[in-house]
Amino acid sequence: MFIHWGLYAIPAGMWKGEDCSDPLGEWIMWTSNISVPEYEQLASKFNPVKFDAEEWVAIACRAGMKYLVITAKHHDGFAMFDSPCSPYSIVKATPFRRDPMKELARACRKAGIRLCFYYSQAQDWHAPGGAGKVEESLNGVWANPTVPPSAFARYLEEKVKPQVKELLTQYGPVGLIWFDTPIVMNPKQSRDLRNFVHRLQPDCLVSGRVGHGVGDYGSMGDNAFPPGKVKGDWETPATMNDTWGFRSNDHNWKSVKTLLCLLVNCASKGVNYLLNVGPTGCGVIPQASIFRLKKIGDWLKINSEAIYGTQASPYDSAFDWGWITRKEGKLYLLFRKWPRSGRFTLYGLRNQAHKACLLEHPGKKIRFTQVFDKAHKYSDVEIFLPPRKTNQHISVVALDIDGDAEVCQKTIMSVPMKSRAK
Repeated sequence: MFIHWGLYAIPAGMWKGEDCSDPLGEWIMWTSNISVPEYEQLASKFNPVKFDAEEWVAIACRAGMKYLVITAKHHDGFAMFDSPCSPYSIVKATPFRRDPMKELARACRKAGIRLCFYYSQAQDWHAPGGAGKVEESLNGVWANPTVPPSAFARYLEEKVKPQVKELLTQYGPVGLIWFDTPIVMNPKQSRDLRNFVHRLQPDCLVSGRVGHGVGDYGSMGDNAFPPGKVKGDWETPATMNDTWGFRSNDHNWKSVKTLLCLLVNCASKGVNYLLNVGPTGCGVIPQASIFRLKKIGDWLKINSEAIYGTQASPYDSAFDWGWITRKEGKLYLLFRKWPRSGRFTLYGLRNQAHKACLLEHPGKKIRFTQVFDKAHKYSDVEIFLPPRKTNQHISVVALDIDGDAEVCQKTIMSVPMKSRAK
């Protein structure tokens, strides 16, 4: 679960009665040209009395999520935690006077979910020396904003490192620090910040957005999904609607099926899925988000075996019918489209298959045949499925095999969506 929460949840995409031009609610300070003194006044109104850390963590757990990443400081520079080094924080500058990160840390430990922090290390529209506005060029490369290198270096030493240290020493074990938009950082600064995190908590991962390829894992672009399998460890951050921070007029919600397809697509490519919620200024996760997360969790209760601990599909090809994930001794066929009449053929498998079943009915075997091409050492596995799809979103067939899946990439791997003649 990704959580974007901060002062920007109060205006919720509106400023002085006008709709913010940018769809991203958390960028309102910049897109509406709000001055630092004006924006600071939001802190006096921020009192999320409905915030309940245990409820948030329970929502994440019900959805099947294993770690939680929350914005400790976004680009607006406001600390959503108790920051002894800065008066511009939720504890010192708001009537709330509580540290939600401390409460989330306690709730996460109790539930067995890993707490992680988002921290905007380069952009800071409030602190002296922090990078200001960035323009995205036509080719998608971030252009360097105007900030003197010496001032930025002081900002890193005087604000970033002290606050990162606070995050890594006040809340117990932290799963990862999710840095973002490195823009003006040079390679040395990125490496130094990564090493700084590892010195404080050796087991804490550093996201790829620390910059210059020095992170512990790769971070794909916002709402960017891999076209094929990726090497190494990757994660993609994604929204349920159009924005990250809460925006009151953003009702463009993705369907449950779309979100499940994105989750499965990521798993089949070897990528973690980090799905966002944007709580309100009162501290409430929108019901539209909760509904979708519950439905995802319901699906995972039955089909989690095909997601957790799996690796990418052994095939290089994509399929129009769905996706494949794998484990040692298992292949999982995740059907978005059901083959007509229920007959399905998996081509090019080199392993011996032993059993097929739907994860919805693990004790009920499905009949299949396997014919080997001895000359080329691969087989076609024909599986005789029920005539109709068993799940309204994605049905999963588990195929037990010898060892880790090996396939012949040169075989025709498109799957007939209508009956094949015998």
